[in-house]
Amino acid sequence: MQTRSILAGVGGYLPERVMTNAEFAGRIETSDEWIRERTGIGQRHFASEHETCAYMGAEASRAALRAAGAGPDDVDAIIPATATPDQAFPSTALHVQAALGVTRGFGFDVSAACAGFIYALSVADAMIRTGQATGVLVIGSEVYSRILNWQDRTTCVLFGDGAGAVFLTAGAGEGSGDRGVLSTHLRAQGDLANILYVDGAVGRPDRPGHLVMHGREVFRHAVGKLAEAVELALSANGLSPADVDWLVPHQANLRIIDAVGRKLGLPKERVVVTVDRHANTSAASVPLALAEATRDGRIRRGDLVLLEALGGGLTWGSALVRM
Repeated sequence: MQTRSILAGVGGYLPERVMTNAEFAGRIETSDEWIRERTGIGQRHFASEHETCAYMGAEASRAALRAAGAGPDDVDAIIPATATPDQAFPSTALHVQAALGVTRGFGFDVSAACAGFIYALSVADAMIRTGQATGVLVIGSEVYSRILNWQDRTTCVLFGDGAGAVFLTAGAGEGSGDRGVLSTHLRAQGDLANILYVDGAVGRPDRPGHLVMHGREVFRHAVGKLAEAVELALSANGLSPADVDWLVPHQANLRIIDAVGRKLGLPKERVVVTVDRHANTSAASVPLALAEATRDGRIRRGDLVLLEALGGGLTWGSALVRM
């Protein structure tokens, strides 16, 4: 038997404040109908001052550890994915380490925009498979409300804040019927960087640091690239869409989610959707959706779950997991 990464626990955290489409309509030229028709979004959560990227990541991690029946002493690595860290350094990982009282191991952040959680999961899986770690917290935590351009009605309504986490432990597995991460598949295309990006950085005081997105171009690439990543995962494991119990996609836009589901021939009943209530929480969207569907009993032990996401870069990827 080979060493495999087992998803021992999943957790999520959403900020207390909920902002509805109606509230947006009172601030900018938009309407609930316009937002819902184009995106499927009805509301989103926005962080308050104390709900930082690290704070939310730590809360989601605590929930994941509780679900796994584990504690700080079981953690030897922390890998958050975020595009909105609290500081340039130290990393979000180290702030989470301190908040949880983890006293050993290491941590570092991964930056791959909305695909960040899939990237971080892939790194953690490789570390467990090679024996570098035995208990890894993989986190997606984002505070996009702090980089939105509130004068751009086409983007500011799309995003929300939140965090999700999984606790991976080393276990034994071999075939696709055994528990654990079966495979991960990562892709990127840097010459598409100008269709989704943040116009600023710590080292660029001349830039405002707002998110910029050319929605039509992103949509045009998203469906094909996500379907490609999903097909790679299935092909690598000798499986077909019919073998998948649940698709947990990146929650960017209901139209994209529906299109990927149709392309794979998956019924809507097997696709986890949270975009209507969470909006796009970037790297947090996949683990948040996974946490919700695990908590409410839809996703159960033994289910085959397909994760996929696409973000700025462009970056995209997929992971196939037996829960």
